[in-house]
Amino acid sequence: MATFWRTYQRLMVQHPWKVQIITAGTLMGAGDVISQQVIERRGLSGHSGWRTLKMMSIGFCFVGPVIGRWYQILDRLVLGKTRVAALQKMLLDQVGFAPCFLACFLTLAGTLNGLSLQENWSKLKEDYPDALITNYYIWPAVQVANFYFIPLNYRLPVVQCVAIIWNSYLSWKANKL
Repeated sequence: MATFWRTYQRLMVQHPWKVQIITAGTLMGAGDVISQQVIERRGLSGHSGWRTLKMMSIGFCFVGPVIGRWYQILDRLVLGKTRVAALQKMLLDQVGFAPCFLACFLTLAGTLNGLSLQENWSKLKEDYPDALITNYYIWPAVQVANFYFIPLNYRLPVVQCVAIIWNSYLSWKANKL
């Protein structure tokens, strides 16, 4: 495990953007596997590999790049590493970014699941309020700690590790048709 961690850190220094995106996609996939196996209790024979690949692609192509860039923007908007700065970043993240990001995520997942525009809109109206409220139970405390203690290059991977459970919830929510 120590060798893996050293290799990860070395790659994070050499290729931070690529590693963050690969981490996000991989952990989105892990969240979907947990969703299918633990929450939905599908068993191996009922597991949808295609669904896991879709969730991984959302992680690689949307979650990783968008959140990674957002953290860079936040560091430019709010300078410093104080508790006040961490709180300001969390407020911007949770009031400005999270509601938009969550709506985009659910819409993208619905589109990849083949929903029509009308079906996607109906599903968004049904799932979004509950998902946003659940977001506010989990993420403010995580983000304050993340912004205060974690260096910029490690924020996305740290959040994605915490997010394995969140990704399981989002996968269940997004794929509950």
